[in-house]
Amino acid sequence: MEQIRKYFPDLSTTQVQQFAALEVLYPEWNTKINLISRKDIENLEEHHLLHSLAIAKVLTFRAGTEILDVGTGGGFPGIPLAILFPECKFTLIDSIGKKVRVAQDIAEKIGLRNTECIQERAEEEKRRFDFVVSRAVMPLPDLVKLVRKNVHHEHRNAVPNGLIVLKGGNIDGEIHQFRRIAEVTEIQKFFSGDWFKEKQVIYLPL
Repeated sequence: MEQIRKYFPDLSTTQVQQFAALEVLYPEWNTKINLISRKDIENLEEHHLLHSLAIAKVLTFRAGTEILDVGTGGGFPGIPLAILFPECKFTLIDSIGKKVRVAQDIAEKIGLRNTECIQERAEEEKRRFDFVVSRAVMPLPDLVKLVRKNVHHEHRNAVPNGLIVLKGGNIDGEIHQFRRIAEVTEIQKFFSGDWFKEKQVIYLPL
């Protein structure tokens, strides 16, 4: 919890307890289902929880905002963001049922009331949301084609509705066709540590 509390010092007691619980629940689940590599589970806070929360450094969601997490796996970035924004609604989808069950179980055990976890492919989701978030699920052009249909046209936040994606490495090829409208933020602007080098948050209004 040290890094999360360092970068998010205004957490409530409930939020602190929920984040602390994740550091117990994810390793427990990881012994049953390989959500995170065995070596990487030791870096859960930095590589998964804090990484997910980088989105919150780019945009603070207003109360009532509805967010779709595509390809959530075991709940990233959806569950950390749902803890941070309890007055927003998060829908987490993934095509792999066992991963969705993990996300649902963890959400229930930490008392999250603003999340819905569904096993489905992004193509099947027809509802509209304010934002779609995702963590390196597929190349950006492919993801835009899939989720454009899921973005509301009416805005309630400080920036237009759209897609927010966590990416790593060289993204020049992926972002080329969106270069005039995409906003790319280096995560090292917010979080220190070598692991965050060449990792970005991409915001794309749709």
